[in-house]
Amino acid sequence: MKSNSKDKPLIDTSQMSPGERAALEMAEAAREQTAENRLSYGASLFMGRPENRHLTPFPKQSLEDRDQGDAFLQRLEPFLDQMVDADQIDEEGEIPQDVIDGLATLGAFGIKIPIKYGGLGLSQTNYARAAMALGGVCGNLTALVSAHQSIGVPQPLILFGTEAQKREYLPRVARGEISAFALTEPDVGSDPAKMRTSAEPADDGETYVINGEKLWCTNGTKAGVIVVMARTPSITVRGRERPQVTAFIVDMATPGITVKQRCHFMGLRSLYNAVITFEDVRVPAKNVILGPGKGLKVALTTLNTGRITLPAACTGLANACLKASTAWAGRRVQWGAPIGHHGAIGEKLARMAAHALAMEAMTYAVSGMVDRDKQADIRIEAAMAKLWGTERAWEIVDATMQIRGGRGYETAQSQKLRGEEPVPVERWLRDCRINTIFEGSSEIMRLFIAREALDPHLKIGADVVNGTLPIATRLRAAVRAALFYARWYPRRWMPNLGPSLKDIHPSLRHHMHRTDKQSRRLSRSLFHAMLRHGPKLDKQQALLGRFVDIGTEIFAVAATMSYVSTKLSEEKEAARRDHLIEVADYFGKCAALRIRRLFDETRHHTDKDASRLSRKMVDHPLSPPLPSTKETDQHLIPNGG
Repeated sequence: MKSNSKDKPLIDTSQMSPGERAALEMAEAAREQTAENRLSYGASLFMGRPENRHLTPFPKQSLEDRDQGDAFLQRLEPFLDQMVDADQIDEEGEIPQDVIDGLATLGAFGIKIPIKYGGLGLSQTNYARAAMALGGVCGNLTALVSAHQSIGVPQPLILFGTEAQKREYLPRVARGEISAFALTEPDVGSDPAKMRTSAEPADDGETYVINGEKLWCTNGTKAGVIVVMARTPSITVRGRERPQVTAFIVDMATPGITVKQRCHFMGLRSLYNAVITFEDVRVPAKNVILGPGKGLKVALTTLNTGRITLPAACTGLANACLKASTAWAGRRVQWGAPIGHHGAIGEKLARMAAHALAMEAMTYAVSGMVDRDKQADIRIEAAMAKLWGTERAWEIVDATMQIRGGRGYETAQSQKLRGEEPVPVERWLRDCRINTIFEGSSEIMRLFIAREALDPHLKIGADVVNGTLPIATRLRAAVRAALFYARWYPRRWMPNLGPSLKDIHPSLRHHMHRTDKQSRRLSRSLFHAMLRHGPKLDKQQALLGRFVDIGTEIFAVAATMSYVSTKLSEEKEAARRDHLIEVADYFGKCAALRIRRLFDETRHHTDKDASRLSRKMVDHPLSPPLPSTKETDQHLIPNGG
């Protein structure tokens, strides 16, 4: 179909402002293209035909791979237990150098870097296991290690680097030279079209000259080498100028680079986050990653895999919270019984256990997809795992604080001084809050997933409503779309005859069957929304967010049922098997209720009221009345005298 052509946009930009058009065209040009007959599991959910083959059987580790991960964790976990004082790191705002050196000695800065470049060469699943171990101990260490190799120099070079780039830089960062990623600017978050940092080709034709400023570069104050995104000269596409973003490997020792400031935050108080300025910084052209104008593709693809680290770390934190909450609920007695026996607390504990299990399942599912097929399209699944895992982790930490009450709000140091066991819930809460913002906020994740969910439909019907195309082209597209949907839509009302669920435990199969029904309903509801809103559907962000949340819940259920079924086949102890089934079954029931509510909210909501009210608030703010001079003066004078 013509709409699949790489040089033609799927989305009609004729009615957009120049800024909106530039941002959209840049993002669209950087998107990965996937054949319609190779839908990922996440994409298939929104088309009403779940590709369960991606999840059943569960993409588990081989025995050899698990043994390799075990060998590393048997060194990492005792090191974290004996050498890391997370509360001290939080209080002092610094990670001791001996801890950083110790991690380097263990190989923690080169977990996924191939052995031939000096790394450990471990799998994505083993990297996730390491992130879980770190996440359950210290958020600051997790951020240091994760930012270094998930979005810093290692991952982009592993994916896109030339052999010369890999030989030069991967051994350095594998040994422990810290790396960072520089994308965000004071006026640029998720809108690359506004990027101001520039990289102009020098007259010698062999170097670029970078000028600009980058904000919130995690690891920036410690980094020896970083990846920098910068604007390079625009190109002309279909008679229209298209801005270009290029990724560069930049040595921090290069003249003209200044770490202007270390940023400090509510949590992660030892985060080595920097404002970095570039003034006539000369970078060799050989340090361009993938090619000029390919920077957004580098950034987006790197983030796809890097995002898996966050739900992995959140899973480690969730399990620490669950352990602390369960222990406290068992020994804290109120009104003649442990508080865990009271319904209000018991419901929180059950939900925490169910969500922690699902977070683990989603993390291992996406990691396993990567290990099974290095070319696997995991954009949607990684974004779902990040979105769902970070939001559930925040709820779990919040519930932990509620369960522990005043002891949750009290710092660990204060508890220790009073002679009590120091449980750092207050620190966990501060450190956890950033996770729904890091590496793509929840709002951006929902928009990203929605765009990917709509992609198959855009390929089919975008030409119909594209005002820039000739009427004859639009009519032909309308006929093709009508023929497709005449076959597609009736099938969304009939059960799918997909692969067998023999790999799912019999006690959990009904949850998997329900995901098929929910997926078909999701695809119909999305189609109805397309008919109702037409090309303006992309403006209905709250509505699209609900569709995304439904799809994400379905993925969570399917991953959990498949993961638990695999664990049951390996578990010998009957009590543990029964517990796993009970937790998974409870999670499936809770998710079904959430999905039912979300479907209801796609039809009955207050989105128009919210939009109207918020626009008035933003465009015509009503300033609160100022107090009288007399009242102000009295307020400023102690005791009103």
